[in-house]
Amino acid sequence: MNAPFIKEPVKTALSKQQDAKLAAQELADQLMGPDLGFVLFFCSAEYDLETLSRELHLAFDGVELAGCTTAGEVTPRGYDRGSITAVGFDQNLFSIDVALIESLEGFSLNDAQNLVSGLVTQSRSRQVAPIKGHSFALTLLDGLSSQEELVLMTLNSALGSIPSFGGSAGDDNHLTNTHVYHKGRFYTQAAIVVLISTPLDFEVFTTHHMTSLEEKLVVTAADPATRTVFELNAIPAAEEYARVVGVPLDALDHKVFALNPVAVRIGQEYYVRSIQRVNEDGSLTFYCAVENGIVLTAMQPGSMIEDLNSVFTRLETEVGPPLITLGCDCFLRRLELEHREQDQRMSEFLQQHRVIGFNTYGEQYDGMHINQTFTGVVIGKRNRDG
Repeated sequence: MNAPFIKEPVKTALSKQQDAKLAAQELADQLMGPDLGFVLFFCSAEYDLETLSRELHLAFDGVELAGCTTAGEVTPRGYDRGSITAVGFDQNLFSIDVALIESLEGFSLNDAQNLVSGLVTQSRSRQVAPIKGHSFALTLLDGLSSQEELVLMTLNSALGSIPSFGGSAGDDNHLTNTHVYHKGRFYTQAAIVVLISTPLDFEVFTTHHMTSLEEKLVVTAADPATRTVFELNAIPAAEEYARVVGVPLDALDHKVFALNPVAVRIGQEYYVRSIQRVNEDGSLTFYCAVENGIVLTAMQPGSMIEDLNSVFTRLETEVGPPLITLGCDCFLRRLELEHREQDQRMSEFLQQHRVIGFNTYGEQYDGMHINQTFTGVVIGKRNRDG
C-alpha cells in the first residue's frame, strides 16, 4: 500500500512543568496539528493524576491518548525523571486503536478474543495498512497487579501472528500505586492494549545483557499468587540469596538486586526474574511469576551499552534509519547504570537512536512477562512493502 509523503509522521514532546495544566498544554503546543491521530505518553507518578487526566483530555480535544505512569522517563533528551514525554502519530501513516482491560483478574480467552477482534475491525476500517504483516500490539499494565502472566498469555493467544511488546507501569520506585490511562482517566489494576498498523517497516525486539553463572537456586517454598519465595534450596530465601551473591543479609536492596539477578531457563534462553523486596519474615517478593520447584540461575551483567549497540545496529540495518523507537526499559537496568556512573552515556545513546519510552516494573514480549530487559519496537522511515 503506497502511503503519501508526510514530512513529520511522528513528533515527540517533553514537558518538565510540574503543574499538570501547564504540562498538558506544553505537550499539546508541541504535538497538535491537522493530521495528529493519536498520542502515546509516559508520565511521572508525581503528577496530580486526576488533574493531569482532565487537562490532557482538554488540551488534546478530539485526539485519542493512551499512556501510563513510570519509574523514569525516556524522552527526546534521554533519561529523565519528574517529567512527561509523548509521541504524536500522523493518522495518514498510523492506524492506532486502544482497548481497556478494566479488571485484570479473571481475564479470559473469550475476553481476549473479543478485545482483539474489536481492535482489528476498527483498524481495518481506516485502510491505512493491512493487518497481517503490518501491525503490532503495545501492552501497558498496572505494574503492581501480579496478574501480568495470565493476562499476557491469554492475550497472546488471541493476537495470533501479531507481535507484541510492552511494559508494566511504575510509580517512581514507591511501589504503592501504578496507573494506565484510557479515555480521560487513570486506572489501577487495569491494562491497555494498543494496536498499531502502519505501512512503514518495523521490528519488535527484546534484549538483555546478562550471562549465566554456575550457582543454582531451587524454589522450595513459594506462594505464586503473591510472587513470594519463602525458601531457596530449603533455606530462608533472603538468607540463601545473600549467601550466593556474597553480601550481608541486611545489605540487600534494589542496587544488589539490579547487579545480581537470577533467571529461569526456557529452552536455550535465560529470562530474568527480578526481586522486588525483602520481607520481614526473610522471604523475597519478585516482580515476575515464581513457583515451587523452578530452578533459578544466578546471573551477572555484561556491558549494557555494548549489548544495545549490537541490537540497534542489526535493527537499523534491517529497517533503515529509525523514525522512532518505542522502548520499555526496566528500572533496575537504570539503577545499575547509575551505580556504574554510565547513565549519562546511556542517555546519550537513547537520544541518538530516537528512543521514547519509560522505565518499567517489568517488560512484556510476545506473551511473556520478563524483567531487566529492554523491549520495544523500532519503526523505520521506509515503506514495509518496498
